Amino acid sequence: MPEAPDAPALPKTPKTPKAADGRLPDPSRWKALAFIALAQLMVVLDATIVNIALPHAQTALGISDANKQWVITAYALAFGGLLLFGGRIADLWGRKRTFVVGLIGFALASALGGAAQNQGMLFGSRALQGVFGALLAPAALSLLAVMFTDARERARAFGIYGAIAGGGGAVGLLLGGFLTQALNWRWTFYVNIPFAVVAAAGAYFVIREPSGGRNRSPLDIPGVVLSALGLVSLVYGFTRAESAGWSDALTIGTFVASGALLLAFVVTESRVGSPLLPLRVVLDRNRGGVYLSLGLAVIAMFGLFLFLTYYLQVVKGYSPIRTGFAFLPMVAGMITGSTQIGARLMTRVPARLLMGPGFLTAAVGMLLLTRLEIGSSYAGLILPAQLLLGLGMGTAFMPAMSLATHGVQPRDAGVASAMVNTSQQVGGAIGTALLNTVAASAATAYAASHAALGATDPKLLELQAMVHGFTGAIWWAVGILAVAFVIAVSLVDAGRPDLNAAGGPSARGGADKAGDEAGIPVVAH
Repeated sequence: MPEAPDAPALPKTPKTPKAADGRLPDPSRWKALAFIALAQLMVVLDATIVNIALPHAQTALGISDANKQWVITAYALAFGGLLLFGGRIADLWGRKRTFVVGLIGFALASALGGAAQNQGMLFGSRALQGVFGALLAPAALSLLAVMFTDARERARAFGIYGAIAGGGGAVGLLLGGFLTQALNWRWTFYVNIPFAVVAAAGAYFVIREPSGGRNRSPLDIPGVVLSALGLVSLVYGFTRAESAGWSDALTIGTFVASGALLLAFVVTESRVGSPLLPLRVVLDRNRGGVYLSLGLAVIAMFGLFLFLTYYLQVVKGYSPIRTGFAFLPMVAGMITGSTQIGARLMTRVPARLLMGPGFLTAAVGMLLLTRLEIGSSYAGLILPAQLLLGLGMGTAFMPAMSLATHGVQPRDAGVASAMVNTSQQVGGAIGTALLNTVAASAATAYAASHAALGATDPKLLELQAMVHGFTGAIWWAVGILAVAFVIAVSLVDAGRPDLNAAGGPSARGGADKAGDEAGIPVVAH
């Protein structure tokens, strides 16, 4: 009997990446990333977009110089103080639901701010923006953590997210300048509404959160209260130090209260059955190293945004729109560093070999800016410094964002994401207050000494003192980035993420047990 002919070979279908547990990833994950990234851009740019419009809003609503800081402070206090609570709500209530509610609330708060008729309405709307931002920011990052489980796809997704997180502040300066100059200050609030509506609608219809990842344990009310009060006190302490000085009695008292509250929070979390912040999340050396180094890097970056904005507008006479465009090289550097360097190398080299050199490159860029003078050339000094800063930060931010949630149990994804945002938010508040105070002190001392020597042009002396103050504070920023580099290379010891995801054998001895207890895959080095 003749043999049957061989059946024609069927075309091979491309492999679909699987999670470590064998689950197929969500087929709509890349569409979901677009809406998550849009929401993250809105939150990050909102931290700087209002800065450009603040002088105009102050004049329109009759806000005093003493009270104008509350436009920034009200947002920072609510956002920074409630992030851990927001992350826990995402774990408990569902990340998609929390994300959508946060977006809708943020849009309503922005509408209230744009329609503000007095300073009370404006301050209240900023506080509400902070509250809803504290819901949606950790929900956004934790959604990425649970939706992208394949190492290479995760690298690409977090590369995009990291570029937005790093460059959104500079985009905010550009957009804020354009809206303020072309329309009016109210549009720096109204612009959030289309962002939020599109992101919320897209998330509702596209995102399908993986099942089985919720943490339904009872809410840790003492932890919520202690963390919120402790973080609010810390942020307010640095904000008050900027205006009242470090020796002010209330400033000192606020820092003491913050230390006591946060210590009580840690003790509480170590004893309760269902903690708001499981200590296993932060005691892992990799995540702890990420939180510390990322917070320090943000301290340096936020101070730089402030100084360069004032330098370009006050010293160089740039318009708000031109100032925004002047920051674009930094944004381009961040996008390149994050998507073309960080994302491409993340699955090939350990995270510390991206974070460490990234922070060091940013420190070199910052070091260039210590040469800033009144007549400095933008193309000769500021442009190359920004490119180095952007490349360095983008390269470091991408693996940091991914590692901060990598290996964490799904039920802790929200609170681990909240810790990333908390380190950034607190770092931003500290950076603005600390470096601005250093700059102001150096400028005052310079002006006093040169006036005593017989300076004849008061306007020139004022500008010289301002630039001297900026360079003095930038030296501090260089040192802070150097510390971030040391922390990254000494604490962060995770191997390549593709090995981590595989959950290979470990040669780290006692680290295995701690890693297993925390739900962290451990890899050999």
